[in-house]
Amino acid sequence: MPVFKDSSNNTWSASFYYTDWTGQRRRKKKVGFKTRREALAFEENFKSKAAGATTMTFGELYELYMEDARVRLKPTTYRNKEFIIKLKVLPFFKDLPISSITPAIIRKWQNQMLSATYTPFGKQKTAQPYTQTYLKTINNQVSAIFNFAVKYYHLPQNPVRLCGSMGKKRSDRISFWTLDEFRQFITVYKDDILYYTIFMLLFWTGMREGELLALTAADFDLEEQTVSITKSYSRLDGQDLIQKPKTSKSIRTITIPPFLCTIVQNYMNAIYGLRSQDRLFPTTKYAILNHLHTGSKKAGVKKIRVHDLRHSHASFLIDLGFSPLVIKERLGHENIETTLSTYTHLYPSQQRKLLAAMEKFGEKSIPKDDDKTTA
Repeated sequence: MPVFKDSSNNTWSASFYYTDWTGQRRRKKKVGFKTRREALAFEENFKSKAAGATTMTFGELYELYMEDARVRLKPTTYRNKEFIIKLKVLPFFKDLPISSITPAIIRKWQNQMLSATYTPFGKQKTAQPYTQTYLKTINNQVSAIFNFAVKYYHLPQNPVRLCGSMGKKRSDRISFWTLDEFRQFITVYKDDILYYTIFMLLFWTGMREGELLALTAADFDLEEQTVSITKSYSRLDGQDLIQKPKTSKSIRTITIPPFLCTIVQNYMNAIYGLRSQDRLFPTTKYAILNHLHTGSKKAGVKKIRVHDLRHSHASFLIDLGFSPLVIKERLGHENIETTLSTYTHLYPSQQRKLLAAMEKFGEKSIPKDDDKTTA
């Protein structure tokens, strides 16, 4: 085995030839091993992976990738990834050797996705194209698998990166309700204390749906007028699952106005035998969405998603003149760029308000004709 010792620093090096995924003979060298055994093990492992990458199919690579992801991702994130890849990626790529997948083949798959349609769940049965954000998500999943092959199985490059992306990270426009639209909607649930409280919290705090469903009585400090966001709720395989929030920045304390404290207190008082660690809202994401759509139809307001209530809160704060930094902290965004990229298009109204204010004060600084004096 071509390993040798460097007497100057008492370490071992490995230098050898291998056949890459294209069938070309190449040389590999790595230095700094503490023992001869480590150097030999590196060579053996490298050659094994290089040989495997030559004939490995995408389906085989997918299995290795998901095995690695299983121990690194939250269960819900893992399941979402698995669902997308099995449904939208494996049917096209599964039996192809990864060494044969070129940017042209990636492009062909992308074009299929761009022209594909789906039938939305519910009463609307008209086929629709996939949204730009969904297309971006699918593309990212494929790219992540090839990045894994580049890093661990010596694939020389990621064909998805060479091909270019598809879709958009964020929608050009977001849907939201104005305060008047929300007031019109919430009257539908004035006699339903559960969903009245749920929708009031979602609109007036901007918290995520999973964050709301994980709330317990202990998370509220109604004297201090705050609610602590420290966890998120999901349901997986018929089991309730309490996990960490989306990101570290999602862990936050949100201030809530007195009227909302009263609503929450009244709701808690109505629950018999409520304990501090009990989940406050024993319902599901599907049920909340169903009530949102039913209520919006009865109220005569446009149909939105549950997540759009979060956008509605942000829009309301922007209209009040609050800065992106304040909104970032309240919503629990990872960085200010997320806030700006999501809500920048809502700020033109603030520019108009700024212009009106400048005009108002600017007029006062301009001398009137009768104030002018002649030399």
